[in-house]
Amino acid sequence: MEIPEGAAAAAATATASGDGVLDFSRLSLSSFSADGVSDERRRDARQLYLSYNRLASLPSSVGLFCNLEFLDVSNNGLSAICEGVTRLTRLKTLVAKNNRLDEFSLPKDFGSLQLEVLNFSGNRFEEIPLQCMKLLRLQSLSLGGNRLRSIPAEIENLTSLELLYLGGNLITAIPPEVANLPWLSYLVLCDNRIQSVPPQLTRLHSLRSLSLHNNLLTYLPREILCLVHLQELSLRGNPLVVRFVKEMTYDPPSLLEFAGRTIKSRNIPYYPGDLPANLLSYLDFASKCPNPKCAGVYFDSCVRQIKFVDFCGKYRLPLMHYLCSPECTSPCSSNPQSDAESEDESSVPAYRLQRVLLG
Repeated sequence: MEIPEGAAAAAATATASGDGVLDFSRLSLSSFSADGVSDERRRDARQLYLSYNRLASLPSSVGLFCNLEFLDVSNNGLSAICEGVTRLTRLKTLVAKNNRLDEFSLPKDFGSLQLEVLNFSGNRFEEIPLQCMKLLRLQSLSLGGNRLRSIPAEIENLTSLELLYLGGNLITAIPPEVANLPWLSYLVLCDNRIQSVPPQLTRLHSLRSLSLHNNLLTYLPREILCLVHLQELSLRGNPLVVRFVKEMTYDPPSLLEFAGRTIKSRNIPYYPGDLPANLLSYLDFASKCPNPKCAGVYFDSCVRQIKFVDFCGKYRLPLMHYLCSPECTSPCSSNPQSDAESEDESSVPAYRLQRVLLG
């Protein structure tokens, strides 16, 4: 049965606890007013939940919860954040996921709040509001699943930021100003349209996780190796990774390639007068198998094999080998034992081991 509209019905139905939590979530409310809540409950409230209702707006009376520290208005139909929110001087966390908010939805003085956590994911932002760039105590900013096309240079103002989540947008570039966030530990930029990574990111000395999967990256700057505290680098779904992924299928060589391999691998002599010009040209394009234990060659049909190598005890990076056949399983090494050890993570100290996530 649908709960009647209005603050009085909401106050009667909401759950309250002794630790200052007021929960009005999932009550099918289409309107809410703090006027229907007693002065004592408003004064004692530390957390207010209004998620999963049918709210199109919040009245300014929400500012009457003078001691509120946590406000969740997710999964409603909000198109604006009311001016009354700016009176919540003790508010530390605002969660407004999955609404209809955009860059014009925030009150002018929103930047005066003392927020530490702000979550606007799943809305309609095309730009990050400049009011957000004034939240100097902000430690976590989430704007995933919006319509952002860029990251403003003013992001560098958020010097307390530890987590920046901007996945699932339309961002095409990472501004170098991101590198001026000294405490940033988690940077999530997956599912965007980013084509390159600025080398300045090497200044993010606190960075532990960098999520760049499902973008348009074709290379990474060498400076990325200087991120000594990086524990996780996610790259799957980028053009640069496609080159490294091992092919699971192997197309057998054609009869032409079989014949060419036989001539080249057995050093059978041939002369210009013996073969047509197109076959002579074909034989000139033979590629030698990189496996030192194999004297084979290949032309059009080869096996792509990925191998992870340890970079100075810090990073495990992919190298690509083009082999003449699936039987060539130990390329580019004359010491099988060293190959086995390089694949064994236990050979690298745990505190120095980093992960490159390709799939």
